[in-house]
Amino acid sequence: MTASALTQRTGSRRALPTLLLLLTVFGPISMDLYLPALPALTAELDAVTSVAQLTVTACLIGLAAGQLIAGPLSDRFGRRGILLVGIAAYILMSAVCALSPTVELLIAARFVQGLAGGVGIVISQAAGRDVYTGGALIRFYGRLTVVGGLAAIIGPLLGGLLDAVTDWRGLFVFLAAIGAAILVVTLRMFPETLAPEERTAGGFAHTVADFRTLLRDRAFVGAVLNQGFLYAALFAYLAGSTFVLQDVYGLSPLGYALAFGLNSAGFMTLGHLAGRSAERWSIPGTLTAGVLTSGVGAIGLLVAGLTALPLWVVIVSLFLLAGGVAISSPPATTLALADYPRMAGTASSLLGMVRFGFGGIAAPLVGVAGALSILPLGIVTTVSVLLAGASFLILARGRTASAVRSPQVGSAS
Repeated sequence: MTASALTQRTGSRRALPTLLLLLTVFGPISMDLYLPALPALTAELDAVTSVAQLTVTACLIGLAAGQLIAGPLSDRFGRRGILLVGIAAYILMSAVCALSPTVELLIAARFVQGLAGGVGIVISQAAGRDVYTGGALIRFYGRLTVVGGLAAIIGPLLGGLLDAVTDWRGLFVFLAAIGAAILVVTLRMFPETLAPEERTAGGFAHTVADFRTLLRDRAFVGAVLNQGFLYAALFAYLAGSTFVLQDVYGLSPLGYALAFGLNSAGFMTLGHLAGRSAERWSIPGTLTAGVLTSGVGAIGLLVAGLTALPLWVVIVSLFLLAGGVAISSPPATTLALADYPRMAGTASSLLGMVRFGFGGIAAPLVGVAGALSILPLGIVTTVSVLLAGASFLILARGRTASAVRSPQVGSAS
């Protein structure tokens, strides 16, 4: 390795604790920030509620598809260039959202905004795999989980504050400003983390071959499906908790915000502890603990749907459900990406697509019985967690994870 390449690697290791963690905010901020203004947006654009809600769905689909596209491209052309294009496109599409005269154009712009936002998510995971191995890699993925939980807390609260001083168009201007700030930081501080000699060669056929390699790996597929089903439970929680806590149990908006904030804080804390646990104890053991924790929470919600339970039981169940997902995320991400340093972007793209894709499918199911029933939420989360556990036990349990145990090439401390 040349001196310049070594310098780049060293710079990457120093920048990643800040730069790559920042990139994880694209998903939750894009989804959550403008939700408080959704009713006003619906009225101004003269749209029916179901059509206006497609602006959320379109962004979610875009976030999943964007990762699937950006991951393989970054394996072939490098991380930095693809990332800069993605951030620039995010800024542009946020501005288009702010100027949209019709709900149809807004839906289309939200989809492309999601595509661009997915670039940041997949690059943050893939570039982390470029620089870290061993315990440092596990700690890094733990911190990604923590920052994702923090953004999930800040997004709705910040959106509510901004909604008091600006309209929904102003919220999209704010998203463009966030993108611009991240672009400036990236231009100044983010070096290329994937050296030219480590990139994949070939065109579309080679990308298809990489996907086939990954999909033939039972352990990889098991880890990805485990995360897909657990994130299906998490997105069901995000979609259904507001109805459960406010419509069924009568919490005020402030009370709901406090309960949501408690769960998000737990998500952050448990994600951090999971990274440490997976490093010092056991990667499969930590993942199993996460599935079991989510399972207890899901069963609590299922019982609450079948018989009346106190509010505190439901809040604890939601906490355990979300916390279990946080515990599972660092070890599962490590299992999925550790053995594929030369196609980390492609592997990360499949992981991200399945997480968001399964979540997008599960989220609408919690409302099938109306806003006053907890039972659909309990059923969706319980089935999802059971499938997550089965995926891991059947497919991923035997992973030796040699790359995870290889000597560290960096520090996330």
